[in-house]
Amino acid sequence: MLYALYCWLIAPEPKGYAPESPMFRATLAVLLGFCIVWALGPRVIRLLVRLKIGDQPEFDHEALNRLTRGKANTPTMGGVLIALAIVVCALLLADLRNFYVTMGLFCLLWLAVLGGVDDWLKLTADRRAGTRDGLRMWEKLIFQVALGALLAVFIYRFGESNLEASRWHDVNAHYSPFYNVLNIPFYKHGMALSAVMFAVIAVIVMAGTSNAVNLTDGMDGLASGCMVVTAFAFMVFAIVVGDYDLSRQLLFDHIRGVDELAVLCGAVVGACLGFLWYNAYPAQVFMGDTGALPLGGLMGYVAIVTRLELMLFIVGGVFVIEAGSVILQILHYKATGRRLFRCAPLHYHYHLGGLTETQVVMRFWLLAALFATFALATIKLR
Repeated sequence: MLYALYCWLIAPEPKGYAPESPMFRATLAVLLGFCIVWALGPRVIRLLVRLKIGDQPEFDHEALNRLTRGKANTPTMGGVLIALAIVVCALLLADLRNFYVTMGLFCLLWLAVLGGVDDWLKLTADRRAGTRDGLRMWEKLIFQVALGALLAVFIYRFGESNLEASRWHDVNAHYSPFYNVLNIPFYKHGMALSAVMFAVIAVIVMAGTSNAVNLTDGMDGLASGCMVVTAFAFMVFAIVVGDYDLSRQLLFDHIRGVDELAVLCGAVVGACLGFLWYNAYPAQVFMGDTGALPLGGLMGYVAIVTRLELMLFIVGGVFVIEAGSVILQILHYKATGRRLFRCAPLHYHYHLGGLTETQVVMRFWLLAALFATFALATIKLR
């Protein structure tokens, strides 16, 4: 709204002023996102406590249940704070005429509602009566796959329509034909994808990142801290890919309009920093599926639009390790009848091994920073 008002009243034609820069507005989104969550946090936490929306951690591991006993009744569904802050930042600072921003908000709200339903079912389940404990995995996957397929169709068709339009304009004046190119780290030439492969990759990325962040959200500040680093890295990537000169210099395929997603990424950084204020050990609130699913899905969406899906595996290395540990645990147990790790996801393995929760979280934060730094370094290693 503020950006639209600025364009209408002050700068109907671009003149290179600071508010026109996605980088400038992304920086403002970091500050605004933090302030919104920080200011509303105490009120929302009190409301969640009043509604008795408290977490009841239960694991198939007696030792872990003892370690997490102190977290009982800590309010969850705090992800509504994060989602609200991102939406407000986008409405105020992003260009809502931009197709990618609109689809990003759609992705965020879709997964926030899905996570909210899952959290609500978990919190209202009567375990003694044997009622269901949240949505089943296949039920969540149906909605995640549907979202990935839907976004893939819209993104691909939008790229096709703009490629057709670019034939009637100067190549530098319209959208570039790189909407379906898969960029490969360390390699300057991308790989063109068919519509089917584009959709398959989009579905895998959307469902995978959404669930990976959800699995990581098991310790105070772990997921929110790692998400700050991941979102910041993709804020940089969105600016690079969306800027014609920068993308040419750094050998990235230019996709015009993608730099507006930097504002959404900045909002994620700020919102997660504000949430970390209350989610750091000892946590006053948990984000729950309401926050974890949309955060992971939104990062997956940004990776798809910027055509950096493979880069997401590097930037989000912690999330990949966490999800991978769960898969390995399941496969190893089915094959041998024994556990590969003390407990999965991996952060519980180290916690049961004697490390305090704060030690585990801090070391995973360091790993996230190293993964993101390495990913940003690959910009020049092409």
